[in-house]
Amino acid sequence: MAVTKQKKAEVLAELIKNFEGAKSVVFSQYQGTNVKNMRELRKRLFAQDISFQVARKTLMKLAAKKIGLAEIPDGFMEGPIGLAFSRKDEIAPAKIIHEFNKVAETVKITGALFEGKFIDAEAAKTIAVLPSREVLLARLVGSMKSPIYGFYSVLHGILRNFVYALSEIQKKKPTPAA
Repeated sequence: MAVTKQKKAEVLAELIKNFEGAKSVVFSQYQGTNVKNMRELRKRLFAQDISFQVARKTLMKLAAKKIGLAEIPDGFMEGPIGLAFSRKDEIAPAKIIHEFNKVAETVKITGALFEGKFIDAEAAKTIAVLPSREVLLARLVGSMKSPIYGFYSVLHGILRNFVYALSEIQKKKPTPAA
């Protein structure tokens, strides 16, 4: 079915708007994915406030060019491509699509756009397996707390051993007769 010029212009305007407002864009291939799995993927993405858009590749390239991005690498555009645009969390779309690949192996990351730079699929997958911000902050606090806890344990051990020594001394002394 032919798409009218007006419809193409609307899709292009929407793509430009999505590219401009996105902190990250993940390019994913979905060839062979059934409708049920696509609905589930969209549902997971929407829950994290990530929009997923499918459009013609020429419109994707034109939208990227219009906002001043470099040429989208050809490796990103093999097969039918869907774009996941995130306005809040940069890592979330890559993480969701990577995890969804375990459910539906037909959904694959082909590349991503982070901080205005295109990265290949392997780099995007590496970013996808990074722990969340909260987990990293918890690890940081734990590593900062560790020396303090160690210092506390050493001091507590000294006091405990002192009390044990006093207890043993008291046991060995004869008790005064009443």
